[in-house]
Amino acid sequence: MTIVVTDPAVGEALTLAEARTHLRVETDLEDGLIESLIRVAREHLESATGLVLLDQGFRLFLDDWPKAHAILLRRHPVTRLDAVIVYDADGLPEEVDLASVRLDRTRRPARLIVAAIKAPARIVNGIEVEFRAGFGESGADVPDVLKRAMFTHVAAMYELRSGVPIGQQPALVPDGYDRLIAPWRRRSL
Repeated sequence: MTIVVTDPAVGEALTLAEARTHLRVETDLEDGLIESLIRVAREHLESATGLVLLDQGFRLFLDDWPKAHAILLRRHPVTRLDAVIVYDADGLPEEVDLASVRLDRTRRPARLIVAAIKAPARIVNGIEVEFRAGFGESGADVPDVLKRAMFTHVAAMYELRSGVPIGQQPALVPDGYDRLIAPWRRRSL
């Protein structure tokens, strides 16, 4: 199972102006660095939680239908199912009628329930599921507690800016960060 981004987010969950205000930076001399730290903080938060902060498109590749008839869409919150495609013996795509599948968005991770659907003839990546996920199109749609976690993370990385290159960030997760994101973390048994 592989998931790729097909339509990346436009912008970030925190704006440069918000981050500069939080950091009490009054000049634009380090804007490039601050923008990089915002991106690193978002990527870290999304990786730790499985969340998608801003609206994005995804494509999930599967070799075959799962035995339990439930495909886990490991991005949250899923907002829309766009297509389910099965490849035939000639390698041609055939769209599945979306009325024959059910998207369960209340569960986390969201799952796609499939009934008896034609098996793919292509051995590798014979099934593609296209969907969208994210809290919304701007940082205003992102829950405040997640933005607060990002602010604290950006501030901690900014403090270490002279000792840790941006390519090695995040070098530090600040105190309290884990408590802020705890309700959003992925849980498994």
